[in-house]
Amino acid sequence: MIESPLSVPPAAPPRRGAQGTAVLPVSPRAGRLLVLVGAFVCAACGLVYELELVALASYLTGDSVTQASLVLSVMVFAMGVGSLLAKRLRCRAAAAFGAVEAALALVGGCSAMVLYGGFVWGGSTRLLLVTFSLAIGVLIGAEVPLLMTLIQRVRRQDADGAVADLFAADYVGALVGGLAFPFLLLPLLGQLTGALITGAVNAVAGGALVLWLFRHDLSPRARRALLAANLAVLVLLGTLAAGVGGFERAARHTMYGADVRVALRTDVQEIVLTGGGRDDLGLYLDGRPRAGGHGDRRYDEALVHPAMRGPHARVLVLGGGDGLAAREVLRHSGVRQVDVAELDSGVVELARTDPALSALNGHAFRDHRVRVLTGDAFRLLRGTRAPVYDVIVSDLPDPGITESAKLYSQEFYGLAARALAPGGRIVVHAGPTSRPKAYWTVDAGLRAAGLRTAAYRVPGGSAATDRGFLLAARDRPELGLDDRPARRGLTPAALATGARAAERTRVPGLAPSTLVHPRYAERP
Repeated sequence: MIESPLSVPPAAPPRRGAQGTAVLPVSPRAGRLLVLVGAFVCAACGLVYELELVALASYLTGDSVTQASLVLSVMVFAMGVGSLLAKRLRCRAAAAFGAVEAALALVGGCSAMVLYGGFVWGGSTRLLLVTFSLAIGVLIGAEVPLLMTLIQRVRRQDADGAVADLFAADYVGALVGGLAFPFLLLPLLGQLTGALITGAVNAVAGGALVLWLFRHDLSPRARRALLAANLAVLVLLGTLAAGVGGFERAARHTMYGADVRVALRTDVQEIVLTGGGRDDLGLYLDGRPRAGGHGDRRYDEALVHPAMRGPHARVLVLGGGDGLAAREVLRHSGVRQVDVAELDSGVVELARTDPALSALNGHAFRDHRVRVLTGDAFRLLRGTRAPVYDVIVSDLPDPGITESAKLYSQEFYGLAARALAPGGRIVVHAGPTSRPKAYWTVDAGLRAAGLRTAAYRVPGGSAATDRGFLLAARDRPELGLDDRPARRGLTPAALATGARAAERTRVPGLAPSTLVHPRYAERP
């Protein structure tokens, strides 16, 4: 005797209509349409689960290519396994399909919350990611064979026609789910609530299809068991959805401490602000520390001031929405214009309005010389045709993050070089020198774009504050500092020490990273 995944009691022999078809509460034509609608909804939910796993894993680890490859490959393999397993369940297709959908709603709906909790409290997501990809893939793979049996139970038709109809509904549902996730679920509900709501829709669609349309294929015990299972899944998903806010607050306190003041999700990233004073302020973007305290003052000084030795009337800051790099630029006399190109306007608004953060950046965005350009840095440089800037400060996320790889490519530096005025310089935050392969690949990209470079790191930085930089110009740049303004521990001698420390990590013979061949795969 074969049991369904939820141990539903075996169904009584189904009531047969003409030529072995099911007895339905509607006409065969309407029944067939309802099965295709069910396939459509289930396919949409399945793709949302898939995208949810990829998006959340990419957000937590920052490597979207690896996460997408892992989820897709494991899930496609598991779908094949699920299809094979479903062959043994076709004799009780209605009960098996109801059990599969209830299990899929539970596993898929809870996947994002469990994955996020595993990252916060367990410190790792890889095993959970593979486990959920396998489980969801097996359940999705079992859907189509069972639906094929059900649609043939509605009305006998040639196999080719049934396959075409079913796969058409499946593919259109996948399209709708794929579009709904980034444009509806993610911005309106967020990752956790979006997955839970999707699970609820999945449970309702699968349960209604079996418990109403194919109810005569089930014994009374099977109907009661499936109804109880679906109600239990819906109650659990609803309870978790109601508690998402508290769950996220507890997770943030675990990750950032108990003094979280601001937590918001923009179209680009999650922004968290902790603390309230200059010394204990912390700014986190997608979980990564971005600003706060005296240590970051040293980072911004080391990033900006070596590049300001020379003409610096017009300065472009790429990234730097927190205003800290602009603060250091404005400390130099002779600065007439500072353009801050930031992808996320929410960061700039917070840096402009939050009392602690605006005090930390010296109220840089109130200065009439500062202009904010909201948009992608690559696109902005591509639209800059003339040599405009004396200094370009690239204050962007580490190149090891997949989404940032194009901003550390040879093509990007070629566009930056085109925007430099004669005698201009570009300084790049190139990631930690403890990852020498990635660090010197940035150097190779700058050189491939026709620039000459000088390497250095934050002087005296520990392993926890290891920040590497590259100063580049058409002529060989000389590392040095102007006599003004005063800086926190950044002296010509300290800068020379940082240059020697960076040079000792040199990895020769590296090829530059390009748009079609990103080379920042090294892990810390």
